[in-house]
Amino acid sequence: MSQQPELQDKVAVLKTIHTLMAEQQSAWNAGDLENYMKAYWKSDSLCFIGKSGITYGWQSTLENYRKGYASREEMGHLQFTNLNTELLSDSAAFVIGKWQLFRKADTLSGYYTLLWKRFPDGWYIVADHSS
Repeated sequence: MSQQPELQDKVAVLKTIHTLMAEQQSAWNAGDLENYMKAYWKSDSLCFIGKSGITYGWQSTLENYRKGYASREEMGHLQFTNLNTELLSDSAAFVIGKWQLFRKADTLSGYYTLLWKRFPDGWYIVADHSS
């Protein structure tokens, strides 16, 4: 079992995760789904839960985004608001937040829970439940 990280490490990890999410938001708002997906674990074991059910795998998740947001107009402008970020251990974090998608025709919104895991090459989302 992992030990609880020191406060200084905790602050650094939370800053890293929030920075990665800001980069995701920027990539989305630039219409760049491939860069948006960089925060996700590039694995067949990635788990994404949305309104259509459970999707496993990085590539399948990207394809679902491409189908659901086929044009720049459909992608709109994304805004994340992290409501709670908790470091569970030195290698796992949990984020609860709200997403809003502003488009010409409408505004969509919902909530997300993200499980982040630290790997040798950085932090990645391993499970995303967005409603």
